[in-house]
Amino acid sequence: MDDRRGSVLVLTNVHDVTTDVVLRVLAARRVPVVRLDPGTDLRAGASLSATYGTGVQQGVLRTPSQDLDLTRVRSVWVRRPSPYEGPRGLDEHDRRFAAEQSFWGTGGVLASLPDAHYVNHPWKNRAAEYKPAQLAAAQRSGFLVPDTLITHVTQEAREFIAQHRGGVVYKPVWNTSYRVDGRPQSVWVRAVREREITDAVAVCPHLFQARVHKAFDVRVTAVGPWLSGVRIDSPDLDWRRRQGLMRCAPVDVPDAVRRSVNAYLAHFRLVYGAFDFAVTRDGNWYFLECNPNGQWAWQPPDVTDDIAHALADQLEKGSEG
Repeated sequence: MDDRRGSVLVLTNVHDVTTDVVLRVLAARRVPVVRLDPGTDLRAGASLSATYGTGVQQGVLRTPSQDLDLTRVRSVWVRRPSPYEGPRGLDEHDRRFAAEQSFWGTGGVLASLPDAHYVNHPWKNRAAEYKPAQLAAAQRSGFLVPDTLITHVTQEAREFIAQHRGGVVYKPVWNTSYRVDGRPQSVWVRAVREREITDAVAVCPHLFQARVHKAFDVRVTAVGPWLSGVRIDSPDLDWRRRQGLMRCAPVDVPDAVRRSVNAYLAHFRLVYGAFDFAVTRDGNWYFLECNPNGQWAWQPPDVTDDIAHALADQLEKGSEG
């Protein structure tokens, strides 16, 4: 192992078992790894300091087991870190102040490590999470994109549905946490009819999309230039709703889709992306969305293993690869 190239810094929460799949690969390659959940660990025994000056940038991350020179980090894997929250025991305003200082301070330090290779950079992740930006980039990248309307105007929503006789679906523009009677709820993609549209649309932007009459769904997982496709057969419009009922199998990705995937990643400067497509009976692949930090370990074991190795390749090579 060439440990002169430094450690891989993994930012994720303690419950993220998907990360363990990649960490086992890195361990087998004897690549040094430091795992950190900055939103919690820096209030439970770890510390982070950084200094800046003319021609100088230094920093150190100290954990109960080791010290990490921040100038020696070869790669940063931004997986699923916990949100920054202020310490309990503070009043509401002080806690919010502490949380925001952590977000902008700690988050800023960890997003600005010199010469580190980010998978993905957190700011690039955020930019790529906006649904309107995804649709615009997909169109420019050469994907087929279903007709889509984002509006808070009730009449425009009704007219859009009336114009698309093949059906329209509704999906949220962001997966906001939602509770009913204290119980967490998910807002799934669902078919919507003109008579269901009420003045409640005016409360916030709603996304309406022409329904693709698909033969099956496809998840394409891209890691740098490498990608894989998995066909998903599900009885549900939104396969995520009841994953226990779906069936998955590897599928070939057409060359045109591969080129568009590469163009899309380049547009947002992403290393990793989880793309969802609806494929029609005549073989048209319609872009639905790309999660820049989507889950992937639910796929068939051979595919999951390939993804883990592709991610390990990126993390091991760092910015020098």
